Formats: sequence, C-alpha cells, structure tokens
Amino acid sequence: MTETLFYHLERRSLDDVLPNLVTRTLERGQRVLIKADSADRASALDNLLWTYDDQSFLPHAQVGDGNAKRQPVLITTEDENANAANVLFLVGGAEPPAWNGTEANALTRIVLMFDGRDAESLSRARAAWKDAKAAGHDATYWKEMPTGKFEKQA
Repeated sequence: MTETLFYHLERRSLDDVLPNLVTRTLERGQRVLIKADSADRASALDNLLWTYDDQSFLPHAQVGDGNAKRQPVLITTEDENANAANVLFLVGGAEPPAWNGTEANALTRIVLMFDGRDAESLSRARAAWKDAKAAGHDATYWKEMPTGKFEKQA
C-alpha cells in the first residue's frame, strides 16, 4: 500500500508550492520523480527548480539530461521511474500509474497536485482518488488554508 497525498491548490500556484515539497522530500532522504503532463510543463518545471530560490540549490534534471539514475530529482513526462525514486509527484494532470500495478505499489508515496480552480483538474483528481482508494492505497486529502498552510481534510 502506497501513501497517496492529494494536494488541492486554491490560493497558490504549483510553482509556489512544488519546490518546497520536493525540498522536504529530499531532506527525508528520499528520491523524487516529477511526472508532468507535457514537455512544455517539464521544461518550465526544470527552469523553476533552478531559479525558485537564489539561496538554495535543488539538484535535478530532466529525462535525457545526463544519467537519470544519478539524479535525486528527475522530471519526466514518461511512466518509467528512471531514477528509482521513492516519491512520485504528479503535476498538471499527469496520469498516475495503474493504482493496482507494481509501479504504484513500489513507491513509498504518490503526491497528486491539482488546481482547485479548474473543473477538469478537479474531476481528474476525484477519479484518481476513487481509483487509489479502490486499490487499497492510504489516500489523504490536503486542502490549502487561507494562511497558505495545507491541512489534512480526509
């Protein structure tokens, strides 16, 4: 059973939230795979992780840039877990692995981030929630509060 977190973005954008979540994941000694819905979004995330904070460095690469196995954070649009990550971030509507498949069950955590201001994004997240729960994953729902902090709702 994989811990599955659904992050409902309402006030801040993905660009504002993702770098800190990835940083905290690395601080726990875990490896990260970020799966984006398009090559354009993957490139934008690559740029974001280089520039989001002048005072820190977040080691990462996109698939195809160097040796994927050596990357603590790898950005991709593909299904393959090329850097043997423990944690998968799904962004921009990227499709999750089959919830009852070996890929999902091999991960420690799946984090699905969705834009609460977009009806299609909400619909996809609700369907993913139902599928994750039906497959027996420990799914939790995190809602952004007015303070910007995320609180567990379910």
